[in-house]
Amino acid sequence: MLIAVLSDIHANLMAFQAVLADIDAYDVRAIYSLGDNVGYGPEPDKVIKLLQQRAIPSVLGNHELGLLSADQRSWFNSHARQALARTRELLSEESMRHISHMPLAMVKYGCRMVHGFPPESALTYLFVMEDTDLAASFRRMREHICFVGHTHELALVSWDGRTVEHSELEEHTQFAPTRRYIANIGSVGQPRDGDNRAKYVLYDTVRREMTLRKVAYDIKTTAESIVEKGLPRQYADRLW
Repeated sequence: MLIAVLSDIHANLMAFQAVLADIDAYDVRAIYSLGDNVGYGPEPDKVIKLLQQRAIPSVLGNHELGLLSADQRSWFNSHARQALARTRELLSEESMRHISHMPLAMVKYGCRMVHGFPPESALTYLFVMEDTDLAASFRRMREHICFVGHTHELALVSWDGRTVEHSELEEHTQFAPTRRYIANIGSVGQPRDGDNRAKYVLYDTVRREMTLRKVAYDIKTTAESIVEKGLPRQYADRLW
């Protein structure tokens, strides 16, 4: 059975719509979001409404936490706080209620899904974790694979019960039944992996195979809209 997992849409409606159009070309049973659906981008309310329309469950990202908690907002730099304040102005109360009901983590089809790091951190970046920390996390993790986002980059970490291995996230991954994995699946709305296309993955839950998809979209219009909506220009420039 095929599922789609995506992350870090960041209110980039055009990228999100392009990804959904790509997903619709496959026989996908369900779609899941790893959070940071909002922040940085120009269309947070439309993105949340589209998540609802497509019945796409999502965990909380750090940007959703920042909207819900003043304490969490202190974690952001000044530009990100400015973007978050403008994001709140652009969100309806209905969308805020929807965000408030998102969990920190979920397990679907034997896969753990969390924004930052297992078991349920929305704030921890995968790349800051030492191998000893990763091994300890793998020991506690009951699931065969954990999907994460947050870094906007692509990476794969695996563990065979003794050794932690790091590798790039390739276009196709066959998961070995004797290993556990954390897959950092990149970003739909603000990639930072050197390729400006929107990223998401397809995962075959029976064959344990993952395919990385890269989808082009209208960056120019999105970048212009970021500036027009009063968000920091750097988040428009980053799209390129």
